[in-house]
Amino acid sequence: METTILFAPLVGAILCGFGWKIIGEKAAQWVATGLLFLAALLSWVVFLTLDGPTVQIQILRFIESGTLSTDWAIRMDRLTAIMLIVITTVSSLVHLYSFGYMAHDENFRDNESYRPRFFAYLSFFTFAMLMLVTADNLVQMFFGWEGVGVASYLLIGFYFRKPSANAAAMKAFVVNRVGDFAFLLGIFGLYMLTDSIRFDDIFAAAPDLAEQTVTFLWNDWNAANLIAFLLFFGAMGKSAQLFLHTWLPDAMEGPTPVSALIHAATMVTAGVFLVCRMSPVMEFAPEAMAFVTVIGATTAFVAATIGLVQTDIKRVIAYSTMSQLGYMFVAAGVGMYSAAMFHLFTHAFFKAMLFLGAGSVIHAMHHEQDMTNYGGLRKKIPYTFAAMMIGTLAITGVGIPLTHIGFAGFLSKDAIIESAWGGGSMYGFWMLVIAAAMTSFYSWRLIFLTFFGKP
Repeated sequence: METTILFAPLVGAILCGFGWKIIGEKAAQWVATGLLFLAALLSWVVFLTLDGPTVQIQILRFIESGTLSTDWAIRMDRLTAIMLIVITTVSSLVHLYSFGYMAHDENFRDNESYRPRFFAYLSFFTFAMLMLVTADNLVQMFFGWEGVGVASYLLIGFYFRKPSANAAAMKAFVVNRVGDFAFLLGIFGLYMLTDSIRFDDIFAAAPDLAEQTVTFLWNDWNAANLIAFLLFFGAMGKSAQLFLHTWLPDAMEGPTPVSALIHAATMVTAGVFLVCRMSPVMEFAPEAMAFVTVIGATTAFVAATIGLVQTDIKRVIAYSTMSQLGYMFVAAGVGMYSAAMFHLFTHAFFKAMLFLGAGSVIHAMHHEQDMTNYGGLRKKIPYTFAAMMIGTLAITGVGIPLTHIGFAGFLSKDAIIESAWGGGSMYGFWMLVIAAAMTSFYSWRLIFLTFFGKP
């Protein structure tokens, strides 16, 4: 079952990308989408039935060289199960949404191959992300990590006739390489210190790392802290944290379904997943964890301030994503990995809902994205209005006072803000509280500018 979940999107990508001329354009799209829905269904079965210790499912021997021995294997535990349902569910719904969104696309009216190619890219992106989250060792994880980078480059630059789309795709690729280099150094460091790249071996050796020192850049560092810093720098690139965030708003140049897939459930959450997966090492690196908390809190605050003044509907939601990722890193930084993953889970669904709703608005407004030119749309597109209202109630953390009842975002944000207070990070706590207030402002500003007032 787990093998089917992993390879179904790859089969869909190959059939859609190379076989569409044989089976037809429409059939290729349906095959890719159907395989994603199959993967999503099986992911929910795994999530609901998984109980007990971590399971490793070997696929094949990967690398055998000296002391470096690694399998290509699927690592199944609760963390993987959560990521599987997030990735496959959102991706399958984005595939389905793309049928309508790309049907009337005027960018490639003269090119019949663009729709199958788009679906092939989406499926390949999903496969790469599944490779990343099911990894049993760091080399396999890095393979998925780079695969996601390649797929995002292809998707962000999908409208290759637009110079701005090409520039955005290259920017995303280059900025991510900065973080990826740090991630690579972290992998090299772990192999040098533990003589293994398998997670189980690294986690077992984690207490010893805290006792060792490493010479790096003309200085002696505590090994656990250095490794944790390098891994987090890798996460900063993928998850668009402050200083490596500049690619995220520009990535809006891709089609809206791409924005929903990259910025909601998959690519940008890879960094949070990495920190949570490597938590046994992170726990022995208090200085690095304090740095994670500060960067996360600052990112949440800064991104929220930028979101206040944006007029492009997709950019508002993009900066909102950057801010919410900051929340997740604060939770991870204070050691509350369960709250980080809970917010990752809830955020994936309400943010995908907001992006797909924004796509519907843009479609209805003939590709106008400036919110100041909208107004009074709730009567014109009532279903989109209802969907975006639900998404906004979730992201703004609406709950019933003095109870623990509310929309998904309320429950997960509340857990993170509480954990920042409980973890003793007053900076993190106050930054997140202020960011939550600003989130509410820019989210409702989007709703009122778009759906209320005069057309």
